[in-house]
Amino acid sequence: MTEERALAALGGVPHRVVRHGPVRSLAEAAEARGVAPAAVVKTLVVRRGEGDYLFVLVPGDRQISWPKLRALLGVSRMSLPDAADALAVTGYERGTITPFGATTPWPVVADAAMVGQEVTLGGGAHGVAVLLQADDAIAALTAQVADVTEPEPAP
Repeated sequence: MTEERALAALGGVPHRVVRHGPVRSLAEAAEARGVAPAAVVKTLVVRRGEGDYLFVLVPGDRQISWPKLRALLGVSRMSLPDAADALAVTGYERGTITPFGATTPWPVVADAAMVGQEVTLGGGAHGVAVLLQADDAIAALTAQVADVTEPEPAP
């Protein structure tokens, strides 16, 4: 089961598992997890090229800045895979994706805004998250930290 794989991959990283019902928005996820929206970190799968992916950790109140990410990685084109491709390359369904326990250990880029914060990440199954220190996750994942996001536009 994907949840067990994700949680086992956390190894010695201090964390707390948070279980909640279905959520349909960032606000609902934040409320269910008892955190601010910025602390709900999205794990996005980004395709750099054929068979070449990476994970980007994005605080909930921010979005990827494609120009910043392309400059960091030195590539001119990137895309988000469709749901089936994301599942195939990570072993997780959209909405549950985490770098922890992914079927392939793709590189991880963590947005600098999450450094020093307590955050939640997907736990490998719907309604499961892990609460942990971002710095612990960054260290465990050997993530590259960089400014790769911008604030979400106001609704």
